[in-house]
Amino acid sequence: MKQGFVKVAAVTPDIRVADVEFNKEQICRKMDEAAASGAKIIVFPELCVTGYTCSDLFTQDVLLDHAREVLTEIAAHTRDMDALVFVGAPLAVDGELYNVAAAMNHGKILGLTTKTFLPNYGEFYEMRQFREGPEKAREIEFDGEMVPFGPKILFTAKQMEHLIVAAEICEDVWSPVPPSIEAVREGATVIVNCSASDETIGKATYRESLIEGQSARLIAGYIYSNAGEGESTTDLVFGGHNLIAENGTILAESKRFENGIIYSEIDVNRLMSERRKNTTFKTAKERTLTRVPFDIEITETELTRVFPPRPFVPSENRERAKRCEEILTIQAMGLKKRLEHTHAKCAVVGISGGLDSTLALLVTAKAFDALGLDRKHIISVTMPCFGTTDRTYNNACKMSLSLGAELREVPIAAAVMQHFKDIGHDPEDHSVTYENSQARERTQVIMDIANANGGMVIGTGDMSELALGWATYNGDHMSMYGVNASVPKTLVRHLVQYYADTTDDKELQEVLYDVLDTPVSPELLPPKDGKIAQKTEDLVGPYELHDFFLYYFLRFGYAPSKIYRIAKYSFAGEYDDETIYKWLRTFCWRFFAQQFKRSCLPDGPKVGTVALSPRGDWRMPSDACVASWMRDLEQVVREFVKYEVFI
Repeated sequence: MKQGFVKVAAVTPDIRVADVEFNKEQICRKMDEAAASGAKIIVFPELCVTGYTCSDLFTQDVLLDHAREVLTEIAAHTRDMDALVFVGAPLAVDGELYNVAAAMNHGKILGLTTKTFLPNYGEFYEMRQFREGPEKAREIEFDGEMVPFGPKILFTAKQMEHLIVAAEICEDVWSPVPPSIEAVREGATVIVNCSASDETIGKATYRESLIEGQSARLIAGYIYSNAGEGESTTDLVFGGHNLIAENGTILAESKRFENGIIYSEIDVNRLMSERRKNTTFKTAKERTLTRVPFDIEITETELTRVFPPRPFVPSENRERAKRCEEILTIQAMGLKKRLEHTHAKCAVVGISGGLDSTLALLVTAKAFDALGLDRKHIISVTMPCFGTTDRTYNNACKMSLSLGAELREVPIAAAVMQHFKDIGHDPEDHSVTYENSQARERTQVIMDIANANGGMVIGTGDMSELALGWATYNGDHMSMYGVNASVPKTLVRHLVQYYADTTDDKELQEVLYDVLDTPVSPELLPPKDGKIAQKTEDLVGPYELHDFFLYYFLRFGYAPSKIYRIAKYSFAGEYDDETIYKWLRTFCWRFFAQQFKRSCLPDGPKVGTVALSPRGDWRMPSDACVASWMRDLEQVVREFVKYEVFI
């Protein structure tokens, strides 16, 4: 529950058609199991107290009276249970029969949500026995208590402001205007569905896409519990296909044709953050729905859901290849338009033999191909200086020639030494002035080459570097169009890998593989024994950690303490807690301190859901203070670990 994580369960119990007592025992048994596992919201299938397939037995008082009696007993079973439980049952009210989802908490029935849309087509004949629920909720007497009865009842957690739960029943979500839409517009963050959807060929795929899509449309969590084995097989088979979704992502899915329980954790805080950012998400101006409070203890939820350690990179090979091709195309099409618009006669790329400049050159070649231009009009400039190694220099040259670009070499050491003399800097002082002078000299060279040839300078810096400010202001920070501006470092590697794996040019392939094997470095310090002396990740931290931090900070607005918590799960066995904490502090400080560099970024194509353009996705004052974010991180560390370890 802390930090917004709510553990939920979708349950399919074993049942017997019309055997109410047996069904009660199975429901209570599974309820105990789910509660013991820490579930705070527990959802059972439609009409599971009796079985969905009772058909005309629903006209029998014996069945209905027993079901009503058992519903009270099931509710009593929740007395010492810290959970909100939904159970499907038939309920006779005022001479009519309704299909309801009973909400239970701490021994009481809090509300009875009615089914709005009754299927009466194909294999379904619900209108033969049931009536549609009323248009608005009202109170009815149930077991001596007045209980809300009707559609779109909101169950609100007293101890957690944003945990608001509403129920719908099976066909409701298949309808053009599901009841959950209005519930969400009045604040519901979690929708439960008590369902009895039978299995036919292809239906499972459609059902999954339906629940996935509804959770995305509503920016909500969705818990779908389906009837399974135990229902009558006279004409139908039920597979117990349970689903838990959150804002367009399936978090958990059961194996069909096996009764059981699935669990996951819905991040309510994340949902609220997404809704605040989405200006098309409109809440109802007036609150008209019935609200019923429930109690739930705020506890530490053990996380079982997956937070991919490399969120920018798909784990599955086929999907990753598809994504890489799409990104390369977006980058190239963005550059293509800019070259067309400016009538540039050439493109100038500063090539170092590192990953970023390699990707920029590959994208530029792809853009030229799309324009039908000769690649000889790509001017690839290598600018060796104090830190350049033979390995990176040779790779830069070979790559440029393999791609058909014009290769130019402009050694800058003499110019930089003259600059040191001009400003009175000691060349033996390898401080930031020593490093940045080289970066700015390189930028001046390629800018002037572009001017002399009517061309455009193609920026090489990636999004991870921009997030950390790991770029020289008015040096490699600047270009005329930054093709890598929204590509994180972890993805840069895979894009180059994809290009290498798919090219028919064996010589180019060999060079690209060696680039991939080269340590990430700005090469601004003299090499040691001919090898790279300056490794970026030794200085600023592992990029896979920083990209993880960046993704959850920007995409979902996670607090540093929450990022730290999920990072420990995601990188268990790769990085210890101290290392994660150290670089998370670094990330927070650098992200805030370096905003001034991002505030004046060149144009560049957006390729994913996370981007740092000051004209689009991220608008932040350059003078914003990081104090509150550091406070948040330090507080959680004091609570969960020995803080002195981290200082």
